[in-house]
Amino acid sequence: MHLLWSLPLAVAALYAAMLALLWFGQEKLIFLPQKLAADHRFEFGADVHEVWIERPAPLPSESPARLHALHLRLPAPEGIVFYLHGNAGNLQGWFVNADFWRGVNHDIFMLDYRGYGKSGGEVRSQEQLLADVRAAWDQVAPRYAGKRLVIVGRSLGSALAASLAADVAPDLTVLISPYESMAALAAEHYRWVPAALLRYPLRTDLAVARLKGRLLLLHGEQDEVIGLHHSERLLGQAKAVKEARLVRVPGAGHNDLQMFDTYLEALRATLAVAR
Repeated sequence: MHLLWSLPLAVAALYAAMLALLWFGQEKLIFLPQKLAADHRFEFGADVHEVWIERPAPLPSESPARLHALHLRLPAPEGIVFYLHGNAGNLQGWFVNADFWRGVNHDIFMLDYRGYGKSGGEVRSQEQLLADVRAAWDQVAPRYAGKRLVIVGRSLGSALAASLAADVAPDLTVLISPYESMAALAAEHYRWVPAALLRYPLRTDLAVARLKGRLLLLHGEQDEVIGLHHSERLLGQAKAVKEARLVRVPGAGHNDLQMFDTYLEALRATLAVAR
């Protein structure tokens, strides 16, 4: 009889421990940064500049952070692309599409989140992350008054981009391999995780419902991480936008969209009529 009681208790204790680990260690599961040395040199061209965003400490017990970004600056750009990348790596791996943006004559500004690349600090909350994104936007966007404003988010960055776009109303929002919400994504990959434990809800769906400008969704039909149905459902949420379009990229998975002409042509064509 003792064994009959002890086994369920042990299982319950193990489950409780796993939930506690999830609650306190979500950052380790969601964010997979790679650091860069302070003297790391980027070789993306002389027109790509390193930029810093100074973030004050919100509380006396916390430390300020210095966020790092790369900024492609062309002689006479048609607009700015504010790009929020995925959950892994850093700018060295993400800022590899500069030639495409040169070709469509758009500057691009790409931010490394806290703890990524040369950026200091650590991501500690969704509120902090969104505030960092907004601070970076507020630093760069005023330089492009009267020009095309484009916000792009890929994978993890899609929720951040949608939230920012809902607040600042750019000409065009581009969501690449987006997800409805962290809860919806977790329910597909980790069914044992209660949604109430997620400290990063990242509700792309709610933000998309508030968008006003043009919206382009790009998704690989073979995406093994975030299924195409996420973009299909987000398209249905975009009821207030001027125009919404979903481009399905045949053969593309989660990490190789940029290798497909369908993806590149959709971006190029949408930029041509984004205003």
